[in-house]
Amino acid sequence: MQKILITYGTRPLAQRLAKQFSAKFEIVFASSEEVPSFLQANYLKIPTGVNPTYAHELLKLCLDKQIDYILPLGEAEINSLAESKLLFEEYDIIPLVPNLSDLPVYFTIENPPSQAEIHIYLQGKALDVEQKLHLPATGLLMVSDDQEELALVTI
Repeated sequence: MQKILITYGTRPLAQRLAKQFSAKFEIVFASSEEVPSFLQANYLKIPTGVNPTYAHELLKLCLDKQIDYILPLGEAEINSLAESKLLFEEYDIIPLVPNLSDLPVYFTIENPPSQAEIHIYLQGKALDVEQKLHLPATGLLMVSDDQEELALVTI
């Protein structure tokens, strides 16, 4: 089973996604936030997305833990990974983020309600369900019924 690292792992959205995706992926949580000591064994420590060394430290962690996909939930993390996407892909690690040039096009929805349907897409194909978009979109997305509007989901 492929491994997916979800950032902001202590947040309710990350926990919800873990339940939703656990049949398809082995879930690994990471967080730059403080984690209570009794829970620290369940979360990998990462720097904040605005840290200049974020991408390199995350790459090292992903290589050590044999991570296949990274699902960043913070906007700064998404931006940082979009900038360094090629670096990760050289090591067969796929950041599930839009291309840097496409980021300004996306509307962002923070902490969508639990009844909102969200899925992980890679080049327009959902990784967690049988669904394909007519656009080559990548990331954690909400899609309108007519598939014309896409929204990037963040914390």
